[in-house]
Amino acid sequence: MSSAGAAPADAAALARVLTSLETVILGKPAQIRLCLACLLARGHLLIEDVPGVGKTTLAHALAHVLGLAWQRVQFTSDLLPADIIGVSVFDRASQRFNFRQGPIFTQLLLADEVNRASPRTQSALLEAMEERQVSIDGTTYALPEPFFVVATQNPHEQLGTYALPESQLDRFLMRVTLGYPDAAHERELLRGGERRELLPGMPAALSAAGVAAVQRAVRAVHVADALLDYTQGLIARSRERTDLKIGLSPRAGQGLVRAAQAWAYLDARQAVLPEDVQAVLGAVVAHRLEARDPAPGAPADFAAEIVRAVPVPL
Repeated sequence: MSSAGAAPADAAALARVLTSLETVILGKPAQIRLCLACLLARGHLLIEDVPGVGKTTLAHALAHVLGLAWQRVQFTSDLLPADIIGVSVFDRASQRFNFRQGPIFTQLLLADEVNRASPRTQSALLEAMEERQVSIDGTTYALPEPFFVVATQNPHEQLGTYALPESQLDRFLMRVTLGYPDAAHERELLRGGERRELLPGMPAALSAAGVAAVQRAVRAVHVADALLDYTQGLIARSRERTDLKIGLSPRAGQGLVRAAQAWAYLDARQAVLPEDVQAVLGAVVAHRLEARDPAPGAPADFAAEIVRAVPVPL
């Protein structure tokens, strides 16, 4: 495998991944590419939208075509942290407690409708998402590699939802919104039936080992000092704005660089360009930047405003 830039075999496999995903989720190539870049950058993904637009199907498709073992947890108001992490059970024969792993011990965890669970249950994901391990009863257990959380979320204004805390949101590398399909693709959906039924007939384009190898190659994509200066300028601009509650964190800056490396790798390039940073910026900051006094109507496009304010390095 090439140390930077996709090798021919990798490029072919990633092209098959994108083709398979676009067969299942119609008319959303930009969102699908962002989702793939997020996972290749070792990030966690938040998919937010109204029910019925394919959020869960996209998560299933990602796990299938990447060849990852996965588990699904349906988040509800009565879900407990132990339902995700696992529980220690007393064994009478050995006279000791044995830990029974929960569904989080998988390569891709689908946290479906994550904001329908209480904040206490949501917090059970914090250690796993940041350190890729869980601690229970004084013992730390490593999670499988690679490990991703792909969470779906319903809009906050819907009944029975809890807002995700800032600490939780900051652990998601990207937030992606699918939106409604256009008329032509919606007609194809109406004619073709359930898209999830296509998955069993699709071969996996990668394996867990292949995903891990691509992730290592992504980290080797060159990032010039001028590109780091540009990234720091974008971060600083977000912190200077008085109309935002908080600016971008150092974790967000690290994630932005990794996501830009993944975007460049998908284009089979050996170095990150400012255009790569701009391409992923919206998805990286969408859930992190919030207006101090939101005005009625559509939210401001903070990413676009920050890009306009920071000059591109020559």
